[in-house]
Amino acid sequence: MVDAFIVAFDRALRTLGGVAQPQRPIPGADIPAADLSDGERRLAGALMRVNHTGEVCAQALYAAQALVARDPDIRGRFAQAAREEEDHLAWTQQRLRELDAHTSSLNPLWYAGAFGIGTLAGLAGDRVNLGFVVETERQVEEHLTTHLDRLPDRDQKSRAIVDTMRADEARHGAMAQEAGALALPPPVPTLMRMAADVMRAVAFRV
Repeated sequence: MVDAFIVAFDRALRTLGGVAQPQRPIPGADIPAADLSDGERRLAGALMRVNHTGEVCAQALYAAQALVARDPDIRGRFAQAAREEEDHLAWTQQRLRELDAHTSSLNPLWYAGAFGIGTLAGLAGDRVNLGFVVETERQVEEHLTTHLDRLPDRDQKSRAIVDTMRADEARHGAMAQEAGALALPPPVPTLMRMAADVMRAVAFRV
């Protein structure tokens, strides 16, 4: 358990310290940079900041859920998903630098809140834990689809990143479903969506 806490603490430091290292190449790296207008650049930067904040939350959720999971196999699945989500974290951070945009100044708050939520989901049992992943990834997949609709058509670099992230999120949700996820009661997905809407609205600006 001590080792697990050390791993979780290390993940928090790397996430909030901005030192995430991707294992996979950044999608769209070979696409030439587009000459975006100031408005297009601001919009793309704000949307990618929201996506980066979402990945900060994903790191916290998976770290907490793995920490309290009972089944070693489920812990391993969460660890693998978290590693792939770390690619997303690094990709979105790199894209923000390219767009001359900043990460959310409230990321420590988002991380702490997501870690608390992930802990509660995990303490409810492994099947509920998995069900929380399924619902989270379903909502994130929907959210990324809306961002593909909103990103400037010329910003193919950001679009390539978001498209790859969306495919990964769908796979993570399918993994949790296959592992025996329990469907969450109706009020829970609604509350999850409301909390995510607040995070997205704030991170878009701050």
